[in-house]
Amino acid sequence: MSGPFFSVKTMSSGAPMSIKPLTAEEIIKMRKACRLAAETLAYIEKFIKPGISTNEIDKIVHDYTLSKGAVPAPLGYHGFPKSVCTSVNQVVCHGLPDSTILKEGDIINVDVTPKLDGFHGDSSKTFMVGQVSERAKNIVQAAFEAMMIGIESIKPKGFTGDIGFEINKYVTRKGYQTVKEIGGHGIGRIFHDEPFVPSIGKKGKGDRLIPNHCITVEPMVNEGTDEVKEFAIPGSNIKYYETGDGKLSAQFEHTVLLTETGYEILTLI
Repeated sequence: MSGPFFSVKTMSSGAPMSIKPLTAEEIIKMRKACRLAAETLAYIEKFIKPGISTNEIDKIVHDYTLSKGAVPAPLGYHGFPKSVCTSVNQVVCHGLPDSTILKEGDIINVDVTPKLDGFHGDSSKTFMVGQVSERAKNIVQAAFEAMMIGIESIKPKGFTGDIGFEINKYVTRKGYQTVKEIGGHGIGRIFHDEPFVPSIGKKGKGDRLIPNHCITVEPMVNEGTDEVKEFAIPGSNIKYYETGDGKLSAQFEHTVLLTETGYEILTLI
């Protein structure tokens, strides 16, 4: 599930963190949880068609997660009432599944977080619904590439600012804007842990990347302004966000294991 689930955050001051690296056994469990997240997105893809409701997507993900011996971590998290986030078109993140029917030309980010044997696998993908416009294709592709460029910037003893710097440089060169206040996060036994992983930063700044710890890299790319509007979800401390100008937003997310030599993407099949 998307990093901003723990509310909007700003760039870290670089202060010491209380991160406990994963053991070899815990890393095995993280790999299993993250593989399930990847398999869940692969499973839901065939259902993403015009005419399906976001509530139906939620139920499919919920049932699939339970069938694999896991639970959907978003359900009940700070009062969030659904098992998945479905963010359509101008919704940046935390879109709440409801009676909304997908139509030809929409884009939708589906953000899943199965919890398996005590560990969280977190991943999201922006799907294109039927035939979409070139502008929609372009921003979806840019969001995917921004995520991968951010991941590829991870180096031993690197910093979160390294990731944010490369993401923002790529996105702005493409003519888009990154959402600055919302980003990725540490993850493992805890759904949202330190550090905050921004989509903007300076090289050598931010928090140190700790080997044998997992983070998510999940840039949110806006077609127009980087400003977002916040909306309440009844009965929940969680908010959802839309672009400030109503234009499109796209996002992809991988969970990444930091290693002594670099990184390993865990949410791949």
